Amino acid sequence: MLSILARTMAKDLWYKVKPCGRLVRPVAPTRIPGRYLSHQEGLPKLPVPALQQTCERYLATLEPIVDEEELNHTKELLAEFQKAGGVGERLQKGLERRARKTENWLSDWWLTTAYLDYRMPVVVHSSPGVVLPRLEFSDRQGQMRFAAKLIAGVLDFKTMIDNETLPVEYLGGKQLCMNQYYQILSSWRVPGLKRDSVNHAHRSRPPTHITVVHNFQFFVLDVYNSDGTPLTVDQLYMQLEKVWSSSLQTNKEPIGILTSNQRNSWGKAYNNLIKDKTNKDSVRAIQKSIFTVCLDAPMPCVSDDLYRSRAAVQMLHGGGSRWNSGNRWFDKTLQFIIGEDGSCGLMYEHAPAEGPPIVSLIDHVVEYTKKSEMVRTPMVPLPMPQKLRFNITPEIKKDIEKAKQNMNIMVHDLDVKVIVFSHFGKNVPKTHKMSPDAFIQMGLQLAYYRMYQRCCATYESASLRMFKLGRTDTIRSCSIDSANFVKAMDDPAKQNIEKVTLLEKAVKAHRAYTDMAIHGQAIDRHLLGLKLQAIEDLTSMPEIFMDTSYAVANHYNLSTSQVPAKTDCVMCFGPVAPDGYGVCYNPMAEHINFAVSAFNSCNETNAAHMAERLEQALLDMRMLLESTPKAKL
Repeated sequence: MLSILARTMAKDLWYKVKPCGRLVRPVAPTRIPGRYLSHQEGLPKLPVPALQQTCERYLATLEPIVDEEELNHTKELLAEFQKAGGVGERLQKGLERRARKTENWLSDWWLTTAYLDYRMPVVVHSSPGVVLPRLEFSDRQGQMRFAAKLIAGVLDFKTMIDNETLPVEYLGGKQLCMNQYYQILSSWRVPGLKRDSVNHAHRSRPPTHITVVHNFQFFVLDVYNSDGTPLTVDQLYMQLEKVWSSSLQTNKEPIGILTSNQRNSWGKAYNNLIKDKTNKDSVRAIQKSIFTVCLDAPMPCVSDDLYRSRAAVQMLHGGGSRWNSGNRWFDKTLQFIIGEDGSCGLMYEHAPAEGPPIVSLIDHVVEYTKKSEMVRTPMVPLPMPQKLRFNITPEIKKDIEKAKQNMNIMVHDLDVKVIVFSHFGKNVPKTHKMSPDAFIQMGLQLAYYRMYQRCCATYESASLRMFKLGRTDTIRSCSIDSANFVKAMDDPAKQNIEKVTLLEKAVKAHRAYTDMAIHGQAIDRHLLGLKLQAIEDLTSMPEIFMDTSYAVANHYNLSTSQVPAKTDCVMCFGPVAPDGYGVCYNPMAEHINFAVSAFNSCNETNAAHMAERLEQALLDMRMLLESTPKAKL
């Protein structure tokens, strides 16, 4: 059975929930219906690629990462799979029928298989963090003042969502699906014993409060006046001061750390937690808030060159039970984090959206915080923010202690290195008429090859937002052409002009695969669809999905994503394989922000070493281009 969100995503953007139950409810902001839906109706449906095309392209992606014997075996399996009247053709027809009947044949399946069925903790393993430029607060009031401006900036962005006046985004002259923007506010994930769900506040009763958490204690803060206007920055500041003063008591149980646990364990603890009515009401208030603001205590001091890496782990997991990991509700879609020491950023639960809508929100909010406030604050008394109470039974206390232990294990295992590659940015690849993203990806391929003397399956996220309800497909950055380039780069027998030719070919191949992916013609989601169709049809699993090659192809030693922003920030996430790396980057005009992650429990990986190799690879590639006559033509 698919989740509530998956089943009803196409019918309604918002879901029915009970009102928050507070005595005084401000008037919700008005909505201008229709614009969003009329835009969505004009978008094309996600296509189902041709079966033979996918099989051929699948073989090509396997060539650099599996041995010849395994490749030959896979060729035989694919030949059998594609036979006229065979299982592949039958599954393909089933997918095509599904595509005709649904708005998007993939979106429900993808949400469920990629997120809601995933039982690892969302912390580190799923939810990304974003590190914003460091702020200088002269005192605690500086933290509160910035938090107030940030909240006002998010509410300003929310007005565009409510009024459906967000500017439609384009790629290659084509309109993009804006659905994800309507999923990121007033939404939350709910743990289940075997599968999670994602819920949204109902559009006719949108919430008017946010959650603020400080010193592990949660508060409901109404952010709209009784006439429906948002609170001013001054009003928000005064309310945050009240929160801070009301949360000074120590020895509070960090109830939020429960949300960091393995999903089945958290699902069981969640059912136990909400048996108590007070607890249930408090949990509902957090879930139904527009977003959460985490006012963090200072993290351990580090040198300036290590600050960004320390801030990254603060955004990803809070630093452990001794620090800020209990100052979170990890199931909330959006959590903005403002530390007393000037660290600033956010983390988001990945199920409702990818990075680009989050980054657009960040860009808007950062610009908003730079404005001077000219709004006159109404002289009206504001209600005290409502502190949320929790009754902690011995069983809940035991669950909290277990979650603390598990969180601390994750914290010690995650290795993150954030670097600012200051030598060049998008400018250099563009000078040589190369895609900056493809150039960076070839740098990653070269760095990995130099470390391990082999190529590996590489995931890069490609947006499918040209299509209605589109999410992502995979750009497979490791190709025959990239393998030829990285093997030649350090080969003294190869002339530089040949190396340049191979680099140009690899960059063009990556660009071509990217175009193929964003137009719905990549292989990974199609293969997943065929596999899920077999499960739905209750047929035996085709051998191509039990093949060693398929396991190798889906073991991503490099999981990567380009998340460009106007703001000088960087997104970060954990590896998807125990012996892999997570690499996210934001290419600016003259520098590139990189976040590289790995697990300390794997002796073969090291985030700092990979970051060093990546820097050197990019420098060597620039040197190759600039020192070779052909590159200057």
